[in-house]
Amino acid sequence: MTQITARVPDELLAALDSAAAQLQRSRAEVVRQALERYVEDFDDLDIALQRLRDPSDPVLDWEQVKRALLDSD
Repeated sequence: MTQITARVPDELLAALDSAAAQLQRSRAEVVRQALERYVEDFDDLDIALQRLRDPSDPVLDWEQVKRALLDSD
């Protein structure tokens, strides 16, 4: 595993320490988990943006979808 160093504001460090204490985990574990979630969210957002930019992917009209869903009952 590779070690990294980051500078964070004192308030963020206090919040990190508080979260780590509540979770009964180390700072490193909380930071690692936060980074993993951030990267997953970033990847999901990147995929969504690629799909939005894809001209072959149809864009649905919300009003038509809503009517279709409501009429299906």
